[in-house]
Amino acid sequence: MNRLITSVICGLVGINTMLCADPSRPKLVVGIVVDQLRTDYIESLQSLFGEKGFKKLMKEGAFLKNVDFKVNNLDRASGTAMLYTGAYPRQTGVASAMVYNPDKAEMVAALNDPSSIGNFTTETYSPSGLRLSTISDEIAIDGAGVAAVYAIAPDAQQAIIMAGHAGNSAFWINDNTGKWATTTYYRDTPRTLSQRNYSNSISSRIDTMQWKPALPLSRYPGLPAQKRMYDFKHTFSMADRNVYRAYAGSPLVNTEITDVAIDYLKDLNIGNRGDAIDMLNVAYTAAPFKDVKDGDFRLELEDSYVRLDGQLSRLFDAIDKYVGLNNTVIYVSSTGYFDDAVVDDPKYRIPTGEFSVKRALSLLNSYLSAKYGNGDYVDTYSGGHVYLDRKQIEAHQLSLDEVARVSRDFLVRMSGVSDAFTMDDIMSSALPGMEALRLGTDPKTGGDVVLEFNAGWKVVNDTKFPNDTQVMRSSMALFPVFILGGGVVPQTISASVDATAIAPTVTQVLRIRSPNGATTKPLQLDRQY
Repeated sequence: MNRLITSVICGLVGINTMLCADPSRPKLVVGIVVDQLRTDYIESLQSLFGEKGFKKLMKEGAFLKNVDFKVNNLDRASGTAMLYTGAYPRQTGVASAMVYNPDKAEMVAALNDPSSIGNFTTETYSPSGLRLSTISDEIAIDGAGVAAVYAIAPDAQQAIIMAGHAGNSAFWINDNTGKWATTTYYRDTPRTLSQRNYSNSISSRIDTMQWKPALPLSRYPGLPAQKRMYDFKHTFSMADRNVYRAYAGSPLVNTEITDVAIDYLKDLNIGNRGDAIDMLNVAYTAAPFKDVKDGDFRLELEDSYVRLDGQLSRLFDAIDKYVGLNNTVIYVSSTGYFDDAVVDDPKYRIPTGEFSVKRALSLLNSYLSAKYGNGDYVDTYSGGHVYLDRKQIEAHQLSLDEVARVSRDFLVRMSGVSDAFTMDDIMSSALPGMEALRLGTDPKTGGDVVLEFNAGWKVVNDTKFPNDTQVMRSSMALFPVFILGGGVVPQTISASVDATAIAPTVTQVLRIRSPNGATTKPLQLDRQY
């Protein structure tokens, strides 16, 4: 009889979910993704940190020092998708921020969706292009419609990946207006953000913002003498058409993110709805600030870590105040890549060169025209991927595989190109050296020929305006993940950990299902039950 009564009470979730709350389940999950976060900077700057940010994560949770993402050419979107799905870019649908749309024959955002209208933006996004379920989705499913899932990030696609398919809302900072923006795909628009857009917008404050060192220059370790001579000062002028992009690439944006996250905790009752596990997803940046005059961003980068530590401390204090850290599972992760490439001063005589994409595509098309007859055989280029015009090739009754092989053999001979592969080369090879390229390339959206370039070379995509210049550089670094709460005891894991293990490990800590495409078994962390 008592069991029957209990079952009836538990079924009346709308009346009082607190009556059936399981004390072993957390009330809140906080997912934090920090773009380009590095282990070595965290460790070397410990003396500058407080006790409630990175040090708390290192001392009280699991510290995974070497999380291996395994793939080449990650970016903020593809790295975040790996973390939240537990799968590689070739499977997630987000192999990069921009992908090729064969119907439009142009590059589009990976999560572009014209059927979803933007709020406070003309951008059209949804998670429809994300092919797998995420940690956020599994939390929403576990909550049977009661759980709330929110995401806030500087970048649109990162916010949407973190919110997943089943989230309540995803908000990001519009690059053109500085407004907090979202998509009609999600049903909730938290009032706190609408009010912020009207009464305390970034655009109303950005002209007054300054970024200067948070500490005396003598306290920043490992810097040469010339970096200690003058303070830096970066301002954000509305006269700059890219002002909001520059702001979003600076640590000042992390303060805005934390402010909004605290408002969510305070105003939305997150983590206080009984047995349902709510989720708050937050994205920060620790990326090198490229808008420096001398190309040396080391001082700014160290300062950004000091400032980030302060924002983590603020966020953790707010979680403790409104939900309780003992009721919360927190995980913090890097996006798994580091872009420190800059153009070196010619006086150092570092071997280099310039690869013009426009010239390369023109020469390739001339070669194919001479071989197969006049036509426009080459469509476009993006991120090392060359896309052939399949309609033109079909009209000439040619084999796409043959034209791709001929194009590969032509392009690989060009100066600056270290190697070239067709999509068939990549997908059919079982060689260990090809694994990174294979796991990171989506055969549905990848190019017909994929190029790799010599380190030190400048690849100039002059097929569009303004020109996009990328300096080729291999940045070998260790990328961290922290997991705090859920019975996880303090531990440090120095051995290499596959990044696809993070999602199933987090869901195992939560005792819910793994995302449906997770490819790696969860880590067996030491836990106190």
